[in-house]
Amino acid sequence: MILVIKEIIVVEGKDDTVAIKRAVDADTIETNGSAIGDDVLRRIALANERRGVIIFTDPDHAGERIRKIVARHAPGCKHAFLPQEKALYKGDIGIENASPDAIRQALSELRTESADEAGEINWDDLMDAGLIVHPDASNRRLHIGKLLGIGYANGKQFYKRCTSFRISKAEFMAARRQMEEELEG
Repeated sequence: MILVIKEIIVVEGKDDTVAIKRAVDADTIETNGSAIGDDVLRRIALANERRGVIIFTDPDHAGERIRKIVARHAPGCKHAFLPQEKALYKGDIGIENASPDAIRQALSELRTESADEAGEINWDDLMDAGLIVHPDASNRRLHIGKLLGIGYANGKQFYKRCTSFRISKAEFMAARRQMEEELEG
């Protein structure tokens, strides 16, 4: 039985659409890379009003830039994140390289951004967890980002994601404990 997604999934290109359609029954809007035109942004905003939108961009710098642009023009979108290692093929990172199972997994762990960023986590929590101002902070953010389902980001963006996706203190602490066990073990 194939999973049907009611929202429209925003992807970067045609190859991403092909990969999504191998995994689920869904409609997509392609941004055609990071030079997103106004007409595409209008279609995304309309889709968000009518059916809802899931932003599912590549787990790289360009994908993050596209995610920010789309989220700014269509507030309240859902976000799907794919870990880099599940989107990697011969040095190329992209949704088009992911297996159908990896795509379905990412779509089953959606996060919704909240307009008010009143999360319970504070900057000190990130510092105490070694996610900022730590020699291995980047690797630790990558690891805990996977556990929380919010992907990799630099320190400032990671904090913003934790608050805007309303990651609770308990959820954060559980992921921190798991991260520390896995990194030490």
